[in-house]
Amino acid sequence: MGARSHVKHYERVEKVRLLVVDDDPPIADLVATVARYEGWDAVTAYSGEEALRQAAEFHPDIVVLDLMLPDLDGFGVLDRLRLSGTMVPVVFLTARDGVADRIAGLTRGGDDYLVKPFAVEELMARLRTVLRRSAGPGFQRSVLQVADLTMDEDTREVRRGEKLLTLTPTEYEVLRYLMRKSPAVLTKAQILDHVWEYGFGGRSNVVELVVSRLRRKLDGPDEGADGRAPLIHTVRGVGYVVRQVAE
Repeated sequence: MGARSHVKHYERVEKVRLLVVDDDPPIADLVATVARYEGWDAVTAYSGEEALRQAAEFHPDIVVLDLMLPDLDGFGVLDRLRLSGTMVPVVFLTARDGVADRIAGLTRGGDDYLVKPFAVEELMARLRTVLRRSAGPGFQRSVLQVADLTMDEDTREVRRGEKLLTLTPTEYEVLRYLMRKSPAVLTKAQILDHVWEYGFGGRSNVVELVVSRLRRKLDGPDEGADGRAPLIHTVRGVGYVVRQVAE
């Protein structure tokens, strides 16, 4: 009989409250959805005035802010936030990639500046870094653990025992999703939808390839070849799961 897998999550005591401000609803909603998956509370605003109202009511711990808004631009929103007395961290997310814009964004009180198009994983990593740097309420490092496999979501370091593993961004995201959901079994479709999001419908073979590479890196060339029990298991007809199984 398989032993129950123990997944440890070391996260902040309180949920992070995120305000996403962007006049492109699909972008704002995507960032908010990913943040909610991370366990955060997230609200959106599609204009500068709406952002200021949300900030006053929601009291965010951090703000993602576009520069180009239909009424008040991002710099104006930031200036009014600071004038109101709030020092909430602000990460600019904008298509304006000029050096002058970057300098202005940081010197006027922004905490980071990311240019579109962007990878949502990079944005979340930057948000966690800014939160850690600003010492938000109750914020602690977030570490996932299954058996002797650990993943630090802040530093993105993955270790099997004492061995530091080198993973590609895609391998990291697949393993992270499996570890977060352990001991639940995930279908290939679920993994595709979560990691690749768009354009890979029906390409289940890509999941098989990534899982195969992960197994080699976690367990060695042959599963268990170096004495370590394999952690990624195939549930025939269903999908994959990360868990420790009793010998």
